[in-house]
Amino acid sequence: MSMRRFILFSLLVATTTAAPVKFSSGENRTHLIELYSSEGCSSCPPAEAWLGGLREAPGLWRDFVPVAFPINYWDRLGWPDRFAKKEFTARQYAYASQWHSESVYTPEFVLDGAEWRKNTSAPPSRSAENAGVLSVAYDEAGVCTVKFDPKGDYEVYAAVLGAEIFSEVQAGENRGRKLRHDFVVLELKTAKLSGGIAELNLPKSAEKGIGRQALAVWVTRQGALTPVQATGGWLE
Repeated sequence: MSMRRFILFSLLVATTTAAPVKFSSGENRTHLIELYSSEGCSSCPPAEAWLGGLREAPGLWRDFVPVAFPINYWDRLGWPDRFAKKEFTARQYAYASQWHSESVYTPEFVLDGAEWRKNTSAPPSRSAENAGVLSVAYDEAGVCTVKFDPKGDYEVYAAVLGAEIFSEVQAGENRGRKLRHDFVVLELKTAKLSGGIAELNLPKSAEKGIGRQALAVWVTRQGALTPVQATGGWLE
């Protein structure tokens, strides 16, 4: 290949490579809303519908980041939730231990690391707390580069979320129902921040039947569950 053709080829590659998708929290604290649910639980669809309705809320990603963790302890009722993972169940039990609670349940909401007995249809309002700036760059290879200021002993959680997912339940408490899921955690990874920076490999899911995907990122003190700051956004 001649030098001229090599240069033209390099320019073509550079122009066709997509720029990383970038998200930033701003300085005010962004709430993290967690929902623990299961397709095997008859009480969960209304909670899932409320969470899914947040996709139309003006404060999405700016004021709050929603994530749904499917748990697996209701799989024994006859319908295994295909997105449930034992580590999600372990996360809910870790919260219960932190709150000195003797049991877990579904649906359960957690707001900023605290049990949230949601009694309103409105999402949490924008926080006035200054928590620091959390910035994320996500490239087409699935490399997630995270920066958080102020620096300190923090770790980051990054999750690929699935939305516009439909399931036809054929057994268990929701037998015969067609359920919709949004903001479902498909993959979760964590890493320690070094000098306020961390890098995680977190490619988008290749599973069929996922209408949209998003990225949710939050930071905690090392060894803690309570989020300090969060950010996220749609990947398409």
